[in-house]
Amino acid sequence: MGVDSVVNKRLLVLGLVVLAIGVVLIFRLWTLQIIQHEDFQARADSNLHRVTTTQAIRGRIFDREGRELVTNRPTMAVTAPALRIDGYEDFDNLTSSQQEWVQRLADTLDLTTEDVVNRLTTTREGPLELRLVAIDVPMETVSYIVEHNEKFEGVEVEARAVREYPHGSVAAHVLGYTGGVSDAELESEAFADYLPSDIVGKTGVERSFEHILQGVRGTRTLEVNAQGRMQRVIEETDPTPGQDIYLTIDLYIQKAAEEALREALRVAQRRGYTDAQGASAVVLDPNTGAVLALASYPTYYPGEFIGGIPQERWDELVDPDSNFPLNNRAISSEYPPASTFKSFMTVAAVDRLGWNSSTTFVCTGTWTGFGDQWPWRCWLRTGHGGTSLYRANYDSCDIPFYEMGRHFHHRWYADGEEDIQEAARSFGYGRRTGIDLPGERQGRVPDAAWKYEWNRDFPEYRQWIAGDTVNMSIGQGDMLATPLQVAYSHIPFVTGGTALRPQVLHSIRDSRGEVIREMQPEESEHQPEVSDQAVEIVQDSLRLVVTRGTGRPAFRGFPVPVAGKTGTAETGRRDPVTGERDRDSHNWFVGYAPANDPQYLAVVMTEHSDGGIATPAVRQIFAEIFDVEEGWVDSVDPSR
Repeated sequence: MGVDSVVNKRLLVLGLVVLAIGVVLIFRLWTLQIIQHEDFQARADSNLHRVTTTQAIRGRIFDREGRELVTNRPTMAVTAPALRIDGYEDFDNLTSSQQEWVQRLADTLDLTTEDVVNRLTTTREGPLELRLVAIDVPMETVSYIVEHNEKFEGVEVEARAVREYPHGSVAAHVLGYTGGVSDAELESEAFADYLPSDIVGKTGVERSFEHILQGVRGTRTLEVNAQGRMQRVIEETDPTPGQDIYLTIDLYIQKAAEEALREALRVAQRRGYTDAQGASAVVLDPNTGAVLALASYPTYYPGEFIGGIPQERWDELVDPDSNFPLNNRAISSEYPPASTFKSFMTVAAVDRLGWNSSTTFVCTGTWTGFGDQWPWRCWLRTGHGGTSLYRANYDSCDIPFYEMGRHFHHRWYADGEEDIQEAARSFGYGRRTGIDLPGERQGRVPDAAWKYEWNRDFPEYRQWIAGDTVNMSIGQGDMLATPLQVAYSHIPFVTGGTALRPQVLHSIRDSRGEVIREMQPEESEHQPEVSDQAVEIVQDSLRLVVTRGTGRPAFRGFPVPVAGKTGTAETGRRDPVTGERDRDSHNWFVGYAPANDPQYLAVVMTEHSDGGIATPAVRQIFAEIFDVEEGWVDSVDPSR
C-alpha cells in the first residue's frame, strides 16, 4: 500500500471522528435549547424567584350566645434568612460579621444571641424559607428596623395574626393554647399537609378542632436579587381563613363556676385546710349533654404561649409547687367518688337485690356484718337509728351500704357475679365519657381481675376480699372517677334512664356567620341498666338530701328547688404515730335544678378540704344562673 493511500485513510478516519464529535455537539446543543429548555429556565427562574406561603387567619372561638372567647389581633413579626454555620451551631462559630449582625438583632428584639442563632439555624424549613425570629414585636421596634434596614440586611417585617383572649384566663382549660407544630406532629399523618412554621392547637378545643380552625395558606411568588432581597411580588394567592366554632360553653356560667372555685378554696384555707389548693367544676345541660361550664383551678393564661413560652415560665407551670395549673382537673384528675356513689349502690340494690323503698335498717354507728372482730363505723358514731333507703341517702348513713356490700360480696363469692362493678360501668364509671376534648381519663372500677394484676409484685395482696367490696359500696377504696364522670353518671336520673354524651362543640360557622354544621344531642354508646323504680327512689332521695339531709344547711332558703348528693372522700392519709386518719379529704357535691324540671346539672370537687365546701360552691353557681342575689353561704357537713 502506498504512502498516499495510508494518508487518505487516516484523513478519512479523522474526518469521521470530527463529524461524530460535531453530531454529538449539535445533538447536545439541540437537547439543551429544545428538550431541556423548560428545566433550565425553571432553574434560572428559581435563582430570581422565591415562593413563600402566607399565614391563614385561624378561626375564632365563641360561646353558645356568640360572645367572643378567642379571637385574633394583628401584630408584627420579624423574619430573617437562615444562618449557615461551618461546624457546631453556636454563636462562637459565627464569623465576626455574622456575630455583629446577630448581636444587633438580639439587642433590638430583647433576645439572647442563643435565641437568635437557634431560630435562624433550624433546618425544619426549606433552605430559602425565611426563619421566624420574633412575633408580637412592638411597633417602635419594627419602626427602628425599617428605618435602619442597612443594619439589618435580609431582615424583613410582616403582619401576622395572633390569638387574643378578651376574657383573660377564663375557660383556659376548655380553650387550650397554641404553639409551633412539633417534629413529632409533622411526622404524623394528621399533620401531613402542615409546614414547620405552622401554629397549631396544643390542648383544649384548639387541639380537638385543629383542622377546622386552621385555614389554608396562601402563596406569594417573589422576585429577589442576588443577595436574596425581595424586589417585587410577582404572583399572590390569598389564604383562606379557618372556620369559626361556637361552643356550648356559656361565658357567664363559666365565670360563675371559676369564681365559686376560688371562693371555696379561700373558705377552706380560712378554716385551716392549707392544702386546699385545687378544685374543679362541671355544669351540664342534662337534657342535651351540652357542657355549659368546665372549670379547673389553679389556671393559667393562654396568651403566655404566643410566640413561644420562655423556658423559665414553662418550668414554673409544670413545677409541682405550682399545683399543676395546666392540668384540666375536671376531666383528667381522678378521685374516690365517696358518697356521691351511693346513688348507684341504691340502683344496684333495687335492681339486683330486690330491695325497695320499704327496706329498712338499724344504724347503731357500728356495723359488724363480717364479725365483731372487723367493725365498720358510720360517720355518725352515735348512729342514725331506724333507716330506710331514702334516709340512707339523704343522711348519707353508711350502715345500709355496708350491708349492700356484704350481700354483693356473697353473690360474688358464690357465683362470680360482680354486680357493683357492672352497675357502675353501666352508668359510665371506668370508661371515658367521650367528651370532645383531649386528655380525658377513664377513672377506675376495681374488680378481682384488676386487683390481682395491680398487685402482681405483692402476692399476699392479690386476693379480692370482703373489705374491698364494702369499701367500694361507699365510693372509697380503689374506686376513682373524674368530676365529669360524676356529673355524667347523674344524667339518667334527670332523663329517666338515658345517658347523653357530654359535648363542648355547638356549631361550626364560616367567617360570615353561616352555619356549616350544628351538633345535636347524642346518646352515649353505653346506656345504663336501671329500672323506673330505681330511678324514682334515687330522684326522691336526691331531693331529700337538700330539703332534709346533708345538703340542707348549704341550700336553706334558696328560692329554686335543688336535688343533689354530698360526698367527702378520705384521701387515706394516716397519722404515722397514732394510725388515725387525719382530717384530709376531698369534698363533693353533685346537684341539679330546678329539681322538678331539671335544666342544669352541676358538680364541684374541692381537694383537701372538709365537708360543706363544695355544696355552697354549687349553690353560688346556681345563684348566678337563676339570678339570685346573695353572697357565699357558710355551711358545715360532717358526713362522709
